[in-house]
Amino acid sequence: VQLQASGGGLEQPGGSLRLSCVASGSIFSIDAMGWFRQAPGEQRELVARIGRGGTVYADSVKGLFTISRDNAQNSVYLQMNTLKPADTGVYYCNADGRDQRNILSPQTYWGQGTLVTVSS
Repeated sequence: VQLQASGGGLEQPGGSLRLSCVASGSIFSIDAMGWFRQAPGEQRELVARIGRGGTVYADSVKGLFTISRDNAQNSVYLQMNTLKPADTGVYYCNADGRDQRNILSPQTYWGQGTLVTVSS
């Protein structure tokens, strides 16, 4: 299972960006999907996650970012509004699921990351 993220770039403070991530390969099932980010010199942190139990957001993005999912397309999106310089970082797509070749072993998959830079 591979994850391909896209949509990052340079945006001014107060602007918006929409990240997309699509899962492909020998997918048997995808459970939760989400977005993490890693700022320079910082640890990777959860931004938002969506699964059967609903959605979870980091406190810093509640009301500003919205995560959504298209199960038919094995895709997850992150709409980021009112961006701040503190939102700068590499955003990683994440999914919990099972590969067709080993359905008994759930795995966590990561995308390659997409850079978001918020600066004037």
